[in-house]
Amino acid sequence: MPVTSSAPTPEDLDTLSLQLGRPVRDVVEIPARCRCGSPLVAATAPRLSNGIPFPTTFYLTHPTITAAVSRLEAAGVMAEMTRRLAEDPELAAAHRAAHENYLVERERIRQRAGIDPVPEIESISAGGYPERVKCLHVLAGHALAVGPGITPLGDETLERISQDWNPQMCTCGTAWDHEAEVPTKDLSRHVRRLKNSDSKESQ
Repeated sequence: MPVTSSAPTPEDLDTLSLQLGRPVRDVVEIPARCRCGSPLVAATAPRLSNGIPFPTTFYLTHPTITAAVSRLEAAGVMAEMTRRLAEDPELAAAHRAAHENYLVERERIRQRAGIDPVPEIESISAGGYPERVKCLHVLAGHALAVGPGITPLGDETLERISQDWNPQMCTCGTAWDHEAEVPTKDLSRHVRRLKNSDSKESQ
């Protein structure tokens, strides 16, 4: 069984880029891997090399998992979970604790990346933490990265998709095009936002 958390290799970075369909950026470690060794989650620096603060430390990348989680979101699971947080004080407390864990993990990743603190996102995690749920991909990525028992709604998300993917399964052979050219042009919204900002400043 491969080591689950490790510094990314060049092969990992190529795989992540193929999984995402764009060049991966500022990956500090691979905190979760498939049983075959392929990345499931990328841990990203809290400030990208282009200067943009990036609060989503654990970025879910595996196409099988992201598609399954997207189906949950389309089915209204985020609203359901947010209602339960309002009704269940014990669950709400555990969700807030998961938020704190996310911040601790992001600080660890920041230090490992050797970058300065990022005050723009201080105390801000991701995914709707600590009061609600607005992105199941964040919760699933967090759960995969830190293991069970830390983020109950992240663990639940993985349980809900277990027929599509679970740790005993490997769908990597068909989940993305292994023969495709590795993407080199970044069309992500973060880069577009930076380009638009630079354009406005130059006018």
